[in-house]
Amino acid sequence: MEADLLSRVEINPKIMFGKPVIGGTRLTVELVLEKLAQGYTHEKLIGEYPFLTEEGIRASLMYAAKSLSVSGIV
Repeated sequence: MEADLLSRVEINPKIMFGKPVIGGTRLTVELVLEKLAQGYTHEKLIGEYPFLTEEGIRASLMYAAKSLSVSGIV
């Protein structure tokens, strides 16, 4: 499950200056995390970004957690 979530995050220097994005979109992991920190619910996020899925939100959270872990992203 962890690998499946992480596979939803893409990094491409040609998309959003190489920032991690939800695969198939230009929506950055950073933006998803900021909105969640501001108190957005998953439903509100999906309402504002209809192409975003629950899995995309969870992928953003997993990516952030792995980025901060000692082992990092593999």
